Amino acid sequence: MPLPLTVMELLAIDLGTDTLPALALSREPAEPGLMDRPPRPRTQGVISRGMLARAWGFLGLISAALVMAGFFLTLRHAGWHPGAATGPGTPLNHAYRQATTVAWLGIVACQIGTAFAVRTDHASLRSIGFFSNRYLLGGIAFSLAFAAALIYLPALHGFFGTAALSPSQLATVAPFPVIVWGADELRRALLRRHHARHQTPGPAVPGTYSAPPNGHPRWVRHWKRRTAMLKW
Repeated sequence: MPLPLTVMELLAIDLGTDTLPALALSREPAEPGLMDRPPRPRTQGVISRGMLARAWGFLGLISAALVMAGFFLTLRHAGWHPGAATGPGTPLNHAYRQATTVAWLGIVACQIGTAFAVRTDHASLRSIGFFSNRYLLGGIAFSLAFAAALIYLPALHGFFGTAALSPSQLATVAPFPVIVWGADELRRALLRRHHARHQTPGPAVPGTYSAPPNGHPRWVRHWKRRTAMLKW
């Protein structure tokens, strides 16, 4: 079974396309409605189970499925079958290099969709503005320019193991960001609807404050004040 990525392509992701968008997300302001939610428990760490489940079990699985589908679709289109040789000097070597390039570009594309998805935990992207984080847009522009150089500059093909892609192969990868972001946008919309239907005042938990009942402005003000004090 041929490997979907080369070592240098992995390094190109870690050191090239992933760095600036990740740094840009650190400049993301607080999402709308943050102060209307109870603070998390004092014992909860920065990385929670829900965060890992979202990153690995949801966004990660969708991205992996898309990338592997693009990789094998490119190989199958060239006539590859399990057991066929794809090494240097074989008839399928160029197709294999294109397939690894599709997989690499697919990861970059899924990173873009993930970057837009994780800008908020609960709110929709529309509520904060698609173009509101200029640093992220700049980081994505750099990632796309870097990807274009690796794919279409012949001098880099031998070093990274990439190959130029055809328009149809680019079209295979083009929907990946929308699919990844759209799946998470739908997940967050369903969670917001679920929370809206089942939001009821609960018992107080040490270190947290329950949401105030509707229709009591004095309790709302008191609850928000206590929440702000706890965050400080």
